[in-house]
Amino acid sequence: MFSQAVEMLITLDRELLAIIFVSVKVSVLSTVLATLIGIPLGFGISITDFWGKRVTITILNTLMAVPTVVVGLFVYGLLSHQGPFGSLGLLYTPWAMVIGQTILIIPIIGALSLSAIQSVDRRVERTALTLGANRWQAAFMVFSQGKYALLAAIIAGFGRVFAEVGISMMLGGNIRGYTRNITTAIALETGQGEFALGLALGIVLLAIAFSINLVFHYFQRTSS
Repeated sequence: MFSQAVEMLITLDRELLAIIFVSVKVSVLSTVLATLIGIPLGFGISITDFWGKRVTITILNTLMAVPTVVVGLFVYGLLSHQGPFGSLGLLYTPWAMVIGQTILIIPIIGALSLSAIQSVDRRVERTALTLGANRWQAAFMVFSQGKYALLAAIIAGFGRVFAEVGISMMLGGNIRGYTRNITTAIALETGQGEFALGLALGIVLLAIAFSINLVFHYFQRTSS
């Protein structure tokens, strides 16, 4: 069984590559969209004083722990035929998976971005303002000081969606050659007793997860 899995990896089995491609494509798109929303969200909360700020931060931190199946159920309700966006026909497509995974990691990237900006010495902003910078230029200086921690937040978000299974199964439908990704394929192949493909995908998943964690810890050390 292990030798068959290794052979599939060495020979670059077509089905194996197709499954990996879906995982990478969906995870990258989800991370990009969540980054475009999460980083400005965390940055805005950090540099702005408003009523209910502490409650907002608490809610954001709480949403980091929301189970994937809860997010999947919520988006499923929106995209199903009876839902408000059912007419778009997005359910059981890669885009449904992207939407669900984006919602999943917005709080993660947002909360980690908030923490990254708050860890920057506030004297950076005050010094920039003293030297004649406007509010936007001062904010950019703060942003640049926390860039490594922000990169770590993005990597953490990518790692979260790359290894999740609940949203992919509920919203993608595990359709071969279309929405089947690494985690859903492992669940299917193991259930059917086809352990070689599942093991090969497991090796790929572990290798990528290990690489993501190495990069994440590198940026964490750099930002500290």
